[in-house]
Amino acid sequence: MARVLALDLGSSSVRAQLHDERAEPVGAAAQRSYDSSGGTLDPEALAEAVEAVLAEAGTAPAIGCSAFWHSLLVLDAADRPLTPVLTWRDVRSAPQALALRERLDETAVHARTGCHIHPTYWPAKLAWLREKDPDVFVRAHRFVSFADWLLLRLTGELRTSVSMASGTGLWTSGGWDEELLGELGVDAGRLPPVSDEPVGTWLPPRGDGACSNLGAGCVTPDRAALMIGTSGALRVVRPVDDSAPPPGLFRYRLDEESAVEGGSLSDGGNLHAWLERTLRLPGDASVAGREPDGHGLTFLPLLGGERSPGWHADAHGAIAGLSFETDPLDLLQAALEGVAYRFAEIADLLPGVTEVVATGAALDANPAWTQILADVLERPVHRGPTEGSLRGAAILALAHLGIAVPPADPHGAFEPREDRAETYRLARAKQRNLYLRNLERGEP
Repeated sequence: MARVLALDLGSSSVRAQLHDERAEPVGAAAQRSYDSSGGTLDPEALAEAVEAVLAEAGTAPAIGCSAFWHSLLVLDAADRPLTPVLTWRDVRSAPQALALRERLDETAVHARTGCHIHPTYWPAKLAWLREKDPDVFVRAHRFVSFADWLLLRLTGELRTSVSMASGTGLWTSGGWDEELLGELGVDAGRLPPVSDEPVGTWLPPRGDGACSNLGAGCVTPDRAALMIGTSGALRVVRPVDDSAPPPGLFRYRLDEESAVEGGSLSDGGNLHAWLERTLRLPGDASVAGREPDGHGLTFLPLLGGERSPGWHADAHGAIAGLSFETDPLDLLQAALEGVAYRFAEIADLLPGVTEVVATGAALDANPAWTQILADVLERPVHRGPTEGSLRGAAILALAHLGIAVPPADPHGAFEPREDRAETYRLARAKQRNLYLRNLERGEP
């Protein structure tokens, strides 16, 4: 029986596990966690964590890797890191993103690259680096993602997949974007070569969101993968074509033929963890059985800034309606509902979606959240595999060996409760009004 090794390099932990020819896990996963709350990571420490889980997990004739999108790492001429890993959470480049928006046609950039001009992506980060640390910018021999450098470290060969390149904000269907590179003063030779061809037993890492869709069986435009890990995302997979992505959404790649389209939230499991820590909630705190929007609060979950659909990096969270009667469970419920409303804003831009498959450890920790999502989205929400990205990496490795894996069958459907729909529509409108009022005041 065939075995493959899957590696999932997430924004807060790394896992490795053998899988069988059905992409089912074999044995226990090797795992290491790390703190990514500051927006940067130590590349050497992260690489050592990866090497430790790989040594523990075992070997296989094919290795698939799911890796967090959008990271930037600067290498010197000897391919040694000159900077920490700058992740999507590092928003220090917000002023540079605004400056680029003023100088460039953002609609055209979005149409070409599938990415908005935002600190999440490389253009703003490179502009920040050139301005704030010109010595490192000049000394930089290569600009890569952490996943690219990891592949180089493990195999001796540098390359990035089409999937990882598509998450930089610099990649187009024709290659690296010449207008953006000219604006940033970066030669294409300082960027990694792009290829999905394997390096020995290794497949070049793919974006974790793309792998999550694949692992959850969400590979058509009518079935969306909703993931709540550290952050959150709602995505579909569709064939690549020449159309522009819808305003407010991203369009990355799974591979040359398949696009990953959707929206992302900077508040997800990290918000849940913040609430538990700040409110000192007991481990069994649950909002199950509470009346929808019965707390009188409007929670705008933008504590980590906004990505989809407005892409305001300097956005802040807000809570309206506080009173002396407000208790911790009110705040928890308002926050979980508030995240669901933000997902609904993304879902409105994906009108072809009829079914949602939800994955992520944050939903495992609070099952009532999945029911809230179904009620707010007014669609059935099925539970997919907890480790969707890991399973997706295994499916890619099996495909390399010529083994096709049927799409996963979702289970545990949460049906929307019709008697809550109107209440949640009104609550969504209140949150949207709060968002717009803050935006008008310059406080998105």
